[in-house]
Amino acid sequence: MIYLVGILALAVGLVGGFFLARMTMKSYLAKNPPISEEMMKSMMMSMGQKPSQKKLNQMMSQMKQQSQKAQKK
Repeated sequence: MIYLVGILALAVGLVGGFFLARMTMKSYLAKNPPISEEMMKSMMMSMGQKPSQKKLNQMMSQMKQQSQKAQKK
């Protein structure tokens, strides 16, 4: 009986910890995207493109839409 309670508590803790960590990471990535405007600008410059502010804003909005779409799944 003691072993059963211990195993059950371990399983509940693992499942709860997984979902808590998942929720925390999703909110962190939503607030702090992995690619910033400066990083995008330097990537475009390294590829030989002259980035305009309009193009940077479009790319950032597309990335936000993609992340929101991925979160809904």
